[in-house]
Amino acid sequence: MRPAEGSFIADAPPLALVAGAGRLPHWIARSARAQGRRVHAIGLHGLADPSLGAEVDRCEWRHLGELEEILDALGRSGAREVALAGKTPKALLWQQRDRLRIDARARALLAGLASRNDDALLGAIAELLEKQGFALASQLELAAELVAPEGLIAGRALNDAEVQDVAFGFPIARALGGLDVGQSVVVQNRAVLALEAIEGTDAMIARGLGFAERGRPACAVKVAKPNQDPRFDVPAIGADTVRALAAGGGSALAVEAGRTLVLDRDELAREAERAGIAVVGVSEPTRGFASREASEARTPR
Repeated sequence: MRPAEGSFIADAPPLALVAGAGRLPHWIARSARAQGRRVHAIGLHGLADPSLGAEVDRCEWRHLGELEEILDALGRSGAREVALAGKTPKALLWQQRDRLRIDARARALLAGLASRNDDALLGAIAELLEKQGFALASQLELAAELVAPEGLIAGRALNDAEVQDVAFGFPIARALGGLDVGQSVVVQNRAVLALEAIEGTDAMIARGLGFAERGRPACAVKVAKPNQDPRFDVPAIGADTVRALAAGGGSALAVEAGRTLVLDRDELAREAERAGIAVVGVSEPTRGFASREASEARTPR
């Protein structure tokens, strides 16, 4: 049984939370506190939502590049377990470096990288934290209630054309993730319209749907990397993802079941229903979903 809200378990270990953009840090903080744990957050300036402070026991603010100060804040938190949650757009390294306030510790970390892809960056940060005596928490375990189920998540069932496009796009998105470039694709009529790169899923959806033929199904497919580290960068969708799809005339969104987080599910469901979009969880490209026609055939009349 979960403790009452606002109460804490004396021997429950505290959690330190380094928070980027989006709603995931809020959900992780709520989940940890529901387990009786105290949460000390380090919010990243310009990324984390200021409302995060109301979800945690203590919140400090640092810039993304202030690595030495972030480590100091983690040390003062009293926590030995750290969660990394929220988006930290890699494009900032190219477009707005001054915003990051990169210190000597961060410059040394970047200089030691063989590449600056997501796995290399996050892996180096994870290694540094572990050397400092911190254990990194799994996002999938901390936010287990958000993990995408297999089958229909929101909206309507897929039609036959969408089933084919999802089955076509799933292994392509998986291969893209294996290259550590992106984790999503936009597909129409078994043709890839866009691959995700540094711009992120929502921007990729808008770009890809710009090439789509209006009035025909067009699908976005998002999966985990083949060797996805559950401690960071777990794929996630929310109401904004559905809104991006609807704005571009897309018709369906498929995510990898069991390895993707679904945020603000009630709001996402309302957006999907309003726009007539199918949102499904898929564990394999030929399993985990059914077409509208197949669903109707199984429904007793």
